[in-house]
Amino acid sequence: MTDIDTVTTSNGMQLSGRPCLGLLIFTAAFCLILPALWPSVERLETGPDYRIPYAVGNDYWLYDRWAREASRTCDTLLVGDSVVWGHFVAREQTLSHHMNAVEGSARFANLGVDGSHPAALAGLIEFHGKSFGDRKIVLLCNPTWMASTDQDLRNPDLRRDQVFPYNHAPLIPQFRPAVPCYRETFSGRIGHVLDRNLPFNAWTRHLQVAYYENKSIPAWTLDHPYENPLKPMTLRLGPADDRLEESISWTERGIRKQDTPWVDLESSLQWGEFRRTVRLLRSRGNPLLVVVGPYNEHLLTEPSLKRYLALKKGVEAWLASEKVPHLLPPPLPSGTYADASHPLDAGYALMARQVLAHEFFKR
Repeated sequence: MTDIDTVTTSNGMQLSGRPCLGLLIFTAAFCLILPALWPSVERLETGPDYRIPYAVGNDYWLYDRWAREASRTCDTLLVGDSVVWGHFVAREQTLSHHMNAVEGSARFANLGVDGSHPAALAGLIEFHGKSFGDRKIVLLCNPTWMASTDQDLRNPDLRRDQVFPYNHAPLIPQFRPAVPCYRETFSGRIGHVLDRNLPFNAWTRHLQVAYYENKSIPAWTLDHPYENPLKPMTLRLGPADDRLEESISWTERGIRKQDTPWVDLESSLQWGEFRRTVRLLRSRGNPLLVVVGPYNEHLLTEPSLKRYLALKKGVEAWLASEKVPHLLPPPLPSGTYADASHPLDAGYALMARQVLAHEFFKR
């Protein structure tokens, strides 16, 4: 016998067809059932004026869960970007809060997500908003996403080695329509497509975002080698108050008047995605009211204001041609804006009354 024996056996086990099929069925059932059962294990504390916390704004599994719960308890969902979410105000100062205050009941739920430009919002609703059911929807159209070719995600001067910073990349169209400013790899795009369509992928991403600092569990353990990997999983999600910036007016911030260029509406990628969102919601049978703005027209120079009013007129013309109930409220008082598009508390209070006065709520 030599010092080194020849290995002729293995601890591995080769499965025949039937056990292999059984293992596949078990794995598939595990991947389907566990995400479905998780809400009964994990406590979601919503409470009055709940909104998805900013820190977990890219947790789309949580968004789907909140949409499902809100659809059970409220008859109208407010959907949109940071204007709906309330970037410069606390939870109890948002549009949904003031609409509930006027009505004297919790009819309205905040389904806004900070940074969800129209291309991302279309994906959010398509893949994670199926829980809306037949609820009424107030959909905000924020013109700020059509203010420039950068905001419109199609800057023709962007070099191939440049990457424009956009929000919620997993939600935007991965292949069609082409997004010129989107520079993700092919494998990365495929990964996003799988995350959208496989509940298990979305659920594991939820765990990473909610408990593990946006990292996979193996990556988290490398950064915390001496900690119990189950310790961060508290199974409790609270309604963190995320007032992101100081609630002061745009003039107090020292923002000067802006000569915003605005894009051509017909060639706008973001406008095309917003129209897709409208059609998607209507195809699902959701009664829909589109609110355009409220953009801070006080902040624009005269030439820019003229271009903006033309763009707004085009938006109104399309909504009218599609027979979509819509509202283009007049600008709020200058002092009630925090910047170009976000109201402050007093602005939301006024906006709530403008929206509720629409005949959409008298049906």
